[in-house]
Amino acid sequence: MLTKVALSNCVHNTRMVGRACLQLTSNNNVVIADPTSLQNKIDSIRRGGGLTKLQVIADFDMTLTNYLVNGKRGQSSHSLLSQGNAEYDMKRKQLFDYYYPLEVSPTIPLSEKIKLMEEWWEKTHSLLIEGGLSRQAIVESVARAAIEFRDGVDILFQYLQENSVPTLIFSAGLADIIDEVMHQKLSQKYLNVRVISNKMEFDSNGNLVGFLGKTIHVLNKNEHALELSNQTLSSGTSNNVDLELDVSALKRRKNVLLLGDHIGDLGMSDGLDYENRITVGFLNEKVDAWMDEYKRSFDVVLLNDGTMDYVVNLVKELEG
Repeated sequence: MLTKVALSNCVHNTRMVGRACLQLTSNNNVVIADPTSLQNKIDSIRRGGGLTKLQVIADFDMTLTNYLVNGKRGQSSHSLLSQGNAEYDMKRKQLFDYYYPLEVSPTIPLSEKIKLMEEWWEKTHSLLIEGGLSRQAIVESVARAAIEFRDGVDILFQYLQENSVPTLIFSAGLADIIDEVMHQKLSQKYLNVRVISNKMEFDSNGNLVGFLGKTIHVLNKNEHALELSNQTLSSGTSNNVDLELDVSALKRRKNVLLLGDHIGDLGMSDGLDYENRITVGFLNEKVDAWMDEYKRSFDVVLLNDGTMDYVVNLVKELEG
């Protein structure tokens, strides 16, 4: 165990090696406000069964995916979609241009922001139905989209699968698009990974007719996650990998690693009776405005649109 002096240096020097300061980057993209608290959580998880009692909960857009793609703002699972109808594509873009600054504003109260997000999502979903959308349009939209996974996501998912760690992606985006992004952009299908998001309903001709369940937006993913999990987690099994993907089994995994890029993502674990939770926040923009709150809210803050190297090494540290 490192000394208290060494522990305090973790905030400024991420290159230190040790149980409390993981060597994860060669620069200052990692901020750990309370290294002692983080180390205590790591030790507790290791003593309590390591990866056998761990589940991973992750946001999708700008958490698993890069914020910047080729130097420009990357697309989200909502914004990449082209309906093949220029009028409705423009209407959805206009909604984004209006509501996104409200989403990331540090001055709007949470209660007011929730109402704004509900408005945005409902209007967007209505436009998708009204303007028409096919399954094929989703495939083609993803193929030409400016969306990329962070370096190391494949490595992370592979390691979690090898160690039978259930991984839930809670997203306010569109499940069908996220599934297609994973199909096209990852090296393989990971049987331990499930997407819990807004699910589309298509008719026999592959045309969108509605959405299943309640709307999930960026600030209510915790509210509906478990009720939607019951249907989502039932699909996909493997005879070769021992995975616990039913809700009752997940609840027995008392330790959580949570990954998000939004303060609201911390609510993704609400409703879980966890013993230990380590939170990693990706601070992609407005660093000066948000840094203090992110440091108070997340155990670890990752800056500058970095890779998944830190998270991969953290999971290995939790193995015990």
